[in-house]
Amino acid sequence: MTRIEREQKTVAQMIRIYCHHHEGNQELCADCTALLDYARKRLAHCPFGEDKSSCRKCSVHCYRPDMKERIRSVMRYSGPRMIFYHPVAAIRHVITELR
Repeated sequence: MTRIEREQKTVAQMIRIYCHHHEGNQELCADCTALLDYARKRLAHCPFGEDKSSCRKCSVHCYRPDMKERIRSVMRYSGPRMIFYHPVAAIRHVITELR
Protein backbone atom coordinates (compact mmCIF):
# COMPACT_ATOMS: atom_id res chain seq x y z
CA MET A 1 0.00 0.00 0.00
CA THR A 2 1.41 3.40 -0.95
CA ARG A 3 1.65 6.35 1.39
CA ILE A 4 -1.14 8.17 -0.45
CA GLU A 5 -3.41 5.12 -0.17
CA ARG A 6 -2.69 4.89 3.58
CA GLU A 7 -3.48 8.58 3.99
CA GLN A 8 -6.73 8.15 2.06
CA LYS A 9 -7.68 5.19 4.24
CA THR A 10 -6.89 7.12 7.44
CA VAL A 11 -8.95 10.11 6.32
CA ALA A 12 -11.85 7.80 5.47
CA GLN A 13 -11.67 6.20 8.92
CA MET A 14 -11.64 9.60 10.60
CA ILE A 15 -14.61 10.86 8.59
CA ARG A 16 -16.57 7.70 9.39
CA ILE A 17 -15.91 8.12 13.13
CA TYR A 18 -16.98 11.76 12.94
CA CYS A 19 -20.14 11.07 10.95
CA HIS A 20 -21.17 8.14 13.14
CA HIS A 21 -20.45 9.60 16.58
CA HIS A 22 -20.72 13.34 16.09
CA GLU A 23 -23.68 13.38 13.71
CA GLY A 24 -25.27 10.06 14.73
CA ASN A 25 -25.32 8.49 11.25
CA GLN A 26 -24.86 4.78 10.59
CA GLU A 27 -23.78 5.45 6.99
CA LEU A 28 -21.91 8.48 5.71
CA CYS A 29 -24.23 11.42 5.11
CA ALA A 30 -24.08 13.39 1.86
CA ASP A 31 -21.87 16.12 3.40
CA CYS A 32 -19.37 13.62 4.80
CA THR A 33 -19.35 11.65 1.55
CA ALA A 34 -18.59 14.85 -0.35
CA LEU A 35 -15.79 15.68 2.11
CA LEU A 36 -14.32 12.18 1.75
CA ASP A 37 -14.43 12.36 -2.05
CA TYR A 38 -12.79 15.79 -1.96
CA ALA A 39 -10.05 14.63 0.45
CA ARG A 40 -9.32 11.55 -1.65
CA LYS A 41 -9.06 13.65 -4.79
CA ARG A 42 -6.73 16.16 -3.11
CA LEU A 43 -4.49 13.36 -1.81
CA ALA A 44 -4.42 11.64 -5.20
CA HIS A 45 -3.19 14.88 -6.78
CA CYS A 46 -0.69 15.79 -4.07
CA PRO A 47 2.32 17.42 -5.74
CA PHE A 48 4.69 15.74 -3.26
CA GLY A 49 3.42 12.21 -3.90
CA GLU A 50 5.04 9.56 -1.74
CA ASP A 51 7.37 12.14 -0.16
CA LYS A 52 4.53 14.17 1.32
CA SER A 53 4.45 15.30 4.91
CA SER A 54 1.21 15.46 6.83
CA CYS A 55 -1.22 17.93 5.31
CA ARG A 56 -1.09 20.08 8.43
CA LYS A 57 2.66 20.66 7.97
CA CYS A 58 2.53 21.03 4.19
CA SER A 59 3.77 24.21 2.53
CA VAL A 60 1.13 23.89 -0.22
CA HIS A 61 -2.45 24.18 1.00
CA CYS A 62 -4.53 22.52 -1.67
CA TYR A 63 -7.87 22.48 0.18
CA ARG A 64 -10.46 25.19 -0.41
CA PRO A 65 -10.98 27.26 2.76
CA ASP A 66 -14.44 25.79 3.45
CA MET A 67 -13.24 22.21 3.02
CA LYS A 68 -10.12 22.94 5.04
CA GLU A 69 -12.28 24.04 7.98
CA ARG A 70 -14.53 20.99 7.65
CA ILE A 71 -11.60 18.56 7.61
CA ARG A 72 -10.10 20.33 10.62
CA SER A 73 -13.36 19.82 12.52
CA VAL A 74 -13.33 16.13 11.59
CA MET A 75 -9.69 15.74 12.64
CA ARG A 76 -10.23 17.58 15.92
CA TYR A 77 -13.09 15.27 16.82
CA SER A 78 -11.81 11.98 15.38
CA GLY A 79 -8.10 12.31 16.08
CA PRO A 80 -8.24 11.54 19.81
CA ARG A 81 -10.70 8.69 19.20
CA MET A 82 -8.64 6.98 16.49
CA ILE A 83 -6.51 5.19 19.08
CA PHE A 84 -9.61 3.26 20.23
CA TYR A 85 -11.05 2.43 16.80
CA HIS A 86 -7.99 2.18 14.54
CA PRO A 87 -4.89 2.05 16.79
CA VAL A 88 -2.38 1.08 14.09
CA ALA A 89 -3.49 3.92 11.80
CA ALA A 90 -3.44 6.34 14.75
CA ILE A 91 0.10 5.41 15.76
CA ARG A 92 1.29 5.57 12.16
CA HIS A 93 -0.29 9.02 11.82
CA VAL A 94 1.40 10.29 14.99
CA ILE A 95 4.76 9.00 13.79
CA THR A 96 4.26 10.80 10.48
CA GLU A 97 3.42 14.01 12.34
CA LEU A 98 6.66 13.77 14.33
CA ARG A 99 8.85 13.53 11.22
